[in-house]
Amino acid sequence: MHIFGGTVAQAAAKVTDPQFIRECTRRYRTIHGRPPGEEEVRSWVNSWPPLLEVLIAAELSELHLLLEYELPGTSQRIDALLLGHRPRTESLVAVAVELKQWQYAAPHDAGSGMLHVGKREVLHPARQVGGYVNYLNEWVPPELHLDVEGIAYLHKAPSDLIDGLRELQEAGPSAAYPILGPDDVAPGTPSDQLAERLHCQGLRPAAPQRVADFLETRHRPSPKLLARVADVISGHETFRLIGEQDKARQRINSAIKAARQGHRGHIVVVTGGPGTGKTAIATRILGDLCQDPGANPRLLSPTGTLSQQLGRAVGDSARGMIATLTTRLPRELNKDTSVVLLDEAHRARTGHGWRTTEFPKLLTDLVTHCAVLVLFLDEGQIVRPGEGTTVNELRRMAGRQGCTFAHIDLPAQFRCSGSRPYLDWVDVLLSPEACPPRWNGEDYDLALAENPAQLEEWVTDHVRHGRSARITAGYCWRWDSPDVPPLLPDVSIPWNDASGEHLWERPWNSRADMIVAGDGVPGRAFWATDEGGEQQVGCVYTAQGMEYDYSAVILGKDLTWTAQGWQAQPGESRDPVMKHLTAEQYLRYALNTYRVLATRGTRGARLYSTDPATQAFLRTVLPGHSDDEGN
Repeated sequence: MHIFGGTVAQAAAKVTDPQFIRECTRRYRTIHGRPPGEEEVRSWVNSWPPLLEVLIAAELSELHLLLEYELPGTSQRIDALLLGHRPRTESLVAVAVELKQWQYAAPHDAGSGMLHVGKREVLHPARQVGGYVNYLNEWVPPELHLDVEGIAYLHKAPSDLIDGLRELQEAGPSAAYPILGPDDVAPGTPSDQLAERLHCQGLRPAAPQRVADFLETRHRPSPKLLARVADVISGHETFRLIGEQDKARQRINSAIKAARQGHRGHIVVVTGGPGTGKTAIATRILGDLCQDPGANPRLLSPTGTLSQQLGRAVGDSARGMIATLTTRLPRELNKDTSVVLLDEAHRARTGHGWRTTEFPKLLTDLVTHCAVLVLFLDEGQIVRPGEGTTVNELRRMAGRQGCTFAHIDLPAQFRCSGSRPYLDWVDVLLSPEACPPRWNGEDYDLALAENPAQLEEWVTDHVRHGRSARITAGYCWRWDSPDVPPLLPDVSIPWNDASGEHLWERPWNSRADMIVAGDGVPGRAFWATDEGGEQQVGCVYTAQGMEYDYSAVILGKDLTWTAQGWQAQPGESRDPVMKHLTAEQYLRYALNTYRVLATRGTRGARLYSTDPATQAFLRTVLPGHSDDEGN
């Protein structure tokens, strides 16, 4: 998909007309279901004219140009993609162009692939271009005979910035993708030299049918790509399966085998509590599927945190196969052959509670477009209105769609030290009719913290000894921080003890999408795993699906204990989606939220409530922090 397709000359004739930008904005909204941001539109206005001027000067006016070309199966968009043909060859040539308005960038201590641009941490533009080129090489069918090249054009960059960027790319694979600045395309430069620098030397307009073939081709992973992903997953310790997990894998593979034999239309639901291995099974099945050179599988998750973590674990090669599912289906699915694995299905945007159809449109669309749909589900982890589904609903949907249905439940627990008693205890504690016994288990390190400073001390000590530990909280404090550092201390908790009054303040995790948000602060998807995450407070949206050794949980005043049991206080929530729910509606989501947070730690947890009555109740069912040994 793209927001403009036509010749360079056609784009050049329109680009300074405000009506052209409005048309592009409307097409963007149609494609993506939302308007582009002001900054994005500003980048079009500032970057397209300089590019088009250079292309016209290079006598490339008849090449086909796609602006904002979206790589199918990913959220990545190429700023500009040129299509042409080299005489005496069968190849269609695509040149990916990354446009930057930078006037300043600084090296990053993470290596030559990353840069500081203002307060942002970003990829080196040549590395970005290389990612686009690799994707097209690995996803466009070989019968299209596509040759792919790429460049980055920084139309405002001073010469010293261009020189610095080139120095950083000298030693790596990104050296194949030129960085061009204003001096490289200055007025008066001969057209043949411009074309050569743009990697468009000798290009002629492609036949309209060749362009149409490119736009209509079904992108699918190449056999080499599938083999690489399969090798990575099969050799990754995290995705080794045992016991009930391996049984689930075999049953899923049985449905896939039936689909390959022509018996299509299967829904398989895998349920299990936190830490039962649902994600490991999903990833392992993806690896199994990648062993078939003709496969076209997808591993989707409604949470960007999980899909980005999985993508990093498996590697850049899997981009497109592992993706975030929002309200749009991935492209290039096939009813006859595609297998879709939907992890964290309880977070899918199904319109639960206010939908106008009997079954979630998102899920029925998935069923319609694939041969086998496998959903990994924990109904106790639905934490927002408008999300989630149930086993019963999926069973009814399968009957209505004419699909076979199988349900696999995973009883074995691999998180929380494998402590079934702890998970059972948490389930009782965080149920509407809570009446838990006092915790006296020996297989999981659980206790009450008396104040937030104790929580932080406990976390810091574990990190100091090489263990992973994080603090999470209910969404009961404002979130005013910018996306990148310096972050504001939004989570602010006053507390008292015998020595007087105290104030504990820490920032929420960064909302930045990068791996590193800046100043050693991980981006939100990597808060749970990367160094520095212990300095911020995570929320359910960054913790769900993740795990770490030790979990410190702050219960906010949105969930309090009274003589009548748990009471929800939606007015205490700072989540705009939640504030307008009734107390009865909100209670389910609050209990599920804290259940998620309390089950992230594989070895131990500490709980603390900011509400005095709730803290007093927890004191009756939990040992105190001071009762522990070896903290």
